[in-house]
Amino acid sequence: MTARPLVSQAPRLVASPFLGQYLLVQPGHAAGVRIPEVRYEELRDATANDQKTPAWLSDAAARAWGTELPQTGLRGVLIVRERSRYGYAKASWEINLGCDYDCEFCYLGEKRFAGLDWDGKQQLLRVMRDAGVLWLQITGGEALIDREFGAAYEHAHQLGMMVQVSSNGSSLRKRPIRELFARLRPYRLTVSLYGATAETYDAVTRNRGAFGRFVEGLDAAREDRLPVRLNVIVSDDNAHEVDAMVRLAEAYGFPRQVYTSMSPTIDGEANPLATQAYDHLRPRSVFTGCNAGHTFFHVDPHGIASICKVGRDPSVNLITEGVEALPRLGAIAESLQLRTGGCSGCTIAGTCRTCRPLAKLYQEAGDRRDLYCQHGGYGS
Repeated sequence: MTARPLVSQAPRLVASPFLGQYLLVQPGHAAGVRIPEVRYEELRDATANDQKTPAWLSDAAARAWGTELPQTGLRGVLIVRERSRYGYAKASWEINLGCDYDCEFCYLGEKRFAGLDWDGKQQLLRVMRDAGVLWLQITGGEALIDREFGAAYEHAHQLGMMVQVSSNGSSLRKRPIRELFARLRPYRLTVSLYGATAETYDAVTRNRGAFGRFVEGLDAAREDRLPVRLNVIVSDDNAHEVDAMVRLAEAYGFPRQVYTSMSPTIDGEANPLATQAYDHLRPRSVFTGCNAGHTFFHVDPHGIASICKVGRDPSVNLITEGVEALPRLGAIAESLQLRTGGCSGCTIAGTCRTCRPLAKLYQEAGDRRDLYCQHGGYGS
């Protein structure tokens, strides 16, 4: 596929194919506008010829986002994403596994500062663009401390992607990050919450002074009106502050979700399971399948793509093989989701609450069946 030249700055709007439909989106906003194919083709041609902004496009932007578009050539206003034969709409990317926290329950296990150089990061982002990825989550480790996070984040916007960032919030107070997010807003900023007091938060993260920096970051995010969602992470070390953590989120006015289930590391190590707050466990929803490997994929810091963050093996190398390797993920997803191995012969598979790749990690970690399987007692 031949790509259009990049604009020198991020676009005001993006028109893109999306799962057999066509969307008009504005970076920094989660909502989009569905447009018919004929409008997509109109914008494609008009942008190629740098025509004036159509009146209907100005009206749509004003209604959807309150955005006033300049009545100039479209090339400075709009990116039109080309169709992709690969059909991937979303992806998540661990830009680096390195982190400034050292939480015992981290599912990543050993968090090494390693990954692609800048040329590799640009190559990977172009591969994801060519795969059709419109919605991209950048995560870590701690994404914001990667030395090239800002450049990669901006490049993703220049390629016409809608970017979500997952963070522990420790760097949100920093001026370069604030200026970057003021200029190029994420459509969502997901921040983990590990405690409601300095004593608890610093103990959980094993980082002295972390709570103070975290609160400064939340203050900055609220002041800058960033679209923050807080993930309240519950372990045995902070379970006594669950209610206080929820009140903290409410005080800031941020929506929140509470997560109570720990999982083994991606290498099948059981260490995080020891931090489980058993009295706070909540049953997972019944697993009815997912789009992992078919319309969504995950990429690690080295450009290795897998169906998701849990099912990492088998995988494909997007740096050495390129976008052509991605279709293999569909067959990989089907093979990983089969109820084989420790789940063979299950009589209640129809009400199982755990996907097969996650169950496999639990089995490798010592088969803590009470944490993932109804036969083990929990969730029955």
